[in-house]
Amino acid sequence: MFIEPTFYQKNQGWIEVICGSMFSGKSEELIRRLKRAHIANQKVEIFKPLIDNRYDEKDIVSHDQNRIHSTPVGAAQRILLLTQGVEVIGIDEAQFFDENLPEVCESLAQNGLRVVVAGLDKDFLGRPFGTMPQLLAIADSVTKLHAICMRCGGLATHSFRKVSSKEQVVLGEKESYEPRCRRCFTDGQKLNAQVASRIEDHE
Repeated sequence: MFIEPTFYQKNQGWIEVICGSMFSGKSEELIRRLKRAHIANQKVEIFKPLIDNRYDEKDIVSHDQNRIHSTPVGAAQRILLLTQGVEVIGIDEAQFFDENLPEVCESLAQNGLRVVVAGLDKDFLGRPFGTMPQLLAIADSVTKLHAICMRCGGLATHSFRKVSSKEQVVLGEKESYEPRCRRCFTDGQKLNAQVASRIEDHE
């Protein structure tokens, strides 16, 4: 169970990671925690990767259309330059950042900041995504959220890609992805492999 840092932890570095599949409520939870910090009169700064402009160029927007203003950045190191006088840092879509993000988060925490990070823990093939494994390893608190499997209604831990592409990063929403449990995800991967094999045989 997640316990938000209390006032006596204010000057202690702290890294929280929120992870899970697509449509599991990661951004919603990130926004909730950051708004609570803002209500508590803490100085909050929020960042997202420059490439993520699906809903808005600047705002972080959840699938439920809940939103909070953020600063898009192209490189993780930029975050260090934009956090003067800040107490709480929020970072969304962490899997899209470069390999320096864990080091940046560690540096911020060492300087006494609370760092709240949200991201996909697995890509469309079910593999660890980007620097998320390192972030999970250095986190003081990890919250893993689940969606509902679109096939069987069970707990979904995977993001199944419905469009044909082998690129690891393909931005999209419900038209491109759906949450699936482990079994339904594996069944879908096998079916895709069979279809791809038939196509190759006919070429």
